[in-house]
Amino acid sequence: MPERRGSRRALLAVLGGAVTSALGARAAAQPKMTKAQAQYQDEPKGIMMCGTCTLFLPPAGCKVMEGDVAVTGWCNAFDLAD
Repeated sequence: MPERRGSRRALLAVLGGAVTSALGARAAAQPKMTKAQAQYQDEPKGIMMCGTCTLFLPPAGCKVMEGDVAVTGWCNAFDLAD
């Protein structure tokens, strides 16, 4: 019986890795929005700006919009951290 338990664990580990890989590949394959689609602007909108957004990738990137962004920029995908 211990052999079966080990086999089950090995199978679950392989399946879990395959699912994680598939989800990661799917997320990476999603195209990013253009600046026009995101209504990007180089100035903040009130207190909202790229530098305080959860989607900001320092020093000048964004997880959901293509191209460089300003730390003080803003777009309609803005997501303030909790």
